[in-house]
Amino acid sequence: MSFEKLLRPRSVAVIGASSNPQKVGYAVLNNIISGGYEGRIYPVNPKGEQLLGLECVKRVADIAGDVDLAVIIIPRDHVLQALRECAEKRIESAIIITAGFSEIGPEGKRMQDEIAQFIRQNKMTVMGPNCLGLINPWHKLNASFGQPINEQGPIALISQSGALITGIQDIAMARAQGFSLLASIGNKATLNEIDFLEILQDDPHTKVIAAYLEDIADGQKFMKVAERVGKVKPVVILKAGRTTAGAKAASSHTGSLAGSDAAYDSAFERSGVIRADSIDHLFDVAMAFAYQPLPRGNRVAVVTNAGGPGIMMSDAMEMAHMKMAAIDEKTQAALREILPCAGSAHNPVDVLGDAGGTLYGKALDILLASDSVDCAVVILTPQKMTEDAASAQAIAEVSKKYDKPVLACFIGANMVRSGVEILRRNKIPQYPIPERAARAIIEMVTYAGYKKRPLRAVQRFAVNRNPVSKIIRAYRLRGQKEIGEVDAKFILKAYNFTIPSGELVTTVDEAVRFAEQIGYPLAMKISSPDILHKSDVGGVKIGLASARDVEDAFELMMLRIGRKMPEAELRGVMLEKMVTEGREVILGMKKDPQFGPMLMFGLGGIFVEVLKDVTFGLAPVTAEEAQLMIERTKTYRLLTGSRGQPPVDIPAIVENLQRLSQLVMDYPVIEEIDINPLKVGFAGDGATVVDARIIIGN
Repeated sequence: MSFEKLLRPRSVAVIGASSNPQKVGYAVLNNIISGGYEGRIYPVNPKGEQLLGLECVKRVADIAGDVDLAVIIIPRDHVLQALRECAEKRIESAIIITAGFSEIGPEGKRMQDEIAQFIRQNKMTVMGPNCLGLINPWHKLNASFGQPINEQGPIALISQSGALITGIQDIAMARAQGFSLLASIGNKATLNEIDFLEILQDDPHTKVIAAYLEDIADGQKFMKVAERVGKVKPVVILKAGRTTAGAKAASSHTGSLAGSDAAYDSAFERSGVIRADSIDHLFDVAMAFAYQPLPRGNRVAVVTNAGGPGIMMSDAMEMAHMKMAAIDEKTQAALREILPCAGSAHNPVDVLGDAGGTLYGKALDILLASDSVDCAVVILTPQKMTEDAASAQAIAEVSKKYDKPVLACFIGANMVRSGVEILRRNKIPQYPIPERAARAIIEMVTYAGYKKRPLRAVQRFAVNRNPVSKIIRAYRLRGQKEIGEVDAKFILKAYNFTIPSGELVTTVDEAVRFAEQIGYPLAMKISSPDILHKSDVGGVKIGLASARDVEDAFELMMLRIGRKMPEAELRGVMLEKMVTEGREVILGMKKDPQFGPMLMFGLGGIFVEVLKDVTFGLAPVTAEEAQLMIERTKTYRLLTGSRGQPPVDIPAIVENLQRLSQLVMDYPVIEEIDINPLKVGFAGDGATVVDARIIIGN
């Protein structure tokens, strides 16, 4: 594929160029010309008339010179033929602006698949269809029907929504914000967000990559590429559709709790992607990354002329587990020398309402010079004596002296307008309220930590795959998708999960004999491929303390279930030694359609049934990622010991999550797993699988 010719073409053909100002073909041609594009432009229209001062040809084949890029704006049914003509002309890259493909239904999808196949066969580089186009300010190319070219800048924007690009352009122009690239990828018939991440990784004009996405087709590849790109430059993504559930929830706990959005959260976190939840958030974060250095740590100093906004900033920092910098004595002494008597040398540093630009500059200078400060936020509220312009100028001048990020929060509108303009000209990110400034600095600190994070190391355990393969093969041959408790435990045992001592028995005499061998107390569970929820039909009995208890339970269970479910295949009952000590947790896995196996962890009982206190992580997980899944539950403190209770064996949970991760990666046919409950003993006692079920695919 020729990305050079797509992004920086020496010549462009506009197929479907028009003389009608109401037509997209006119807007695209006019944008290319008025944007100052310096290459050759070839309008193509069957009428062959002159367009906007340029000679027009009737067909692509009539173009005399070579063409690097074709922009296609013609009726849908003629797009494939236009691509054929481009291929014959040896045009290697194209942008299909035409709509009416997969976004409208099956017939459009069929036609899109047809053009995608042609593109791949001919090794072409093609954006779209159904897109706004592409804008490269550094190449003076506006091959779109969007806004005029913005000034050149360090932010690249990739978007599935063309309309969103035009809106963001308008906002950016009001903020004097430039871009390195604006790419509307539309339906992504061939080129997608992954391709652009790879293109932009080494682009010298791009310092931060921003994106609006509605889906990610190849989740596993996205994570690999985004993780690599994220080590070079920040990636900020606004992913739409947070409230839409993923694949239809299955009957397991994991399936009902794990929507696709949880998978996106996990994928973004693993890859170092910053997830924006609004256009403002996207801009706020991108601006900070584009124009400020990364912080070396998480110690934030705040300068303010009003107590309230300073408190708001402190609250935002505290809630995000950031640190308000503890100002050292030397720095405090220096601050006290310049501050009025009623001012505060503690963090937030209060310069009081009558502070002018000189005082703001001196206070910021002292703080940035301190080794106890990693980054600073300057808050200004417009009061009668406030010097917004002078203060902004002082902030800009002082910030240039230090390799530390400085963000500004000038609260107001008309009364701070002059100061805001000065901040923007000097590339100091400016936010209208403290919370937005706080979120930006938080994302910067988080990303700086990600860049320092060592490469992921996924541990592999020695396991016995033979019995697992045999069990799964047998179920698939029988056409059964749901693997019940007995066989599920055999699978888990092969991966060295701890399983209670037990035996499958088919007669009352066997039950009594094995009960004496195993020892009391015991649990008895019905074994049937037709019964998944055993307790619903009276198929579970616990606390059996004698041979008589075992005998009575066996006979009653077989009798009652035989009457309730006469067609069910009863294979006998499973007798198991009861695990009485420890706390119940749940482990699970649900395969996400985009990102693959997604693990789940939570406390058992009411915590999962009612509170839904669970966390998720995409397989394969490292020990650190498994530990983080556990720590992120709201009820984590119950595991570490509370109200006199000893802590449970958390390392055992971590290992079990890793083993589960390895199992589902080794066997992609597994669609879901529930280990519910996993009984976790106290520190050093390990964890035991009490119940489990597995669902496999075709």
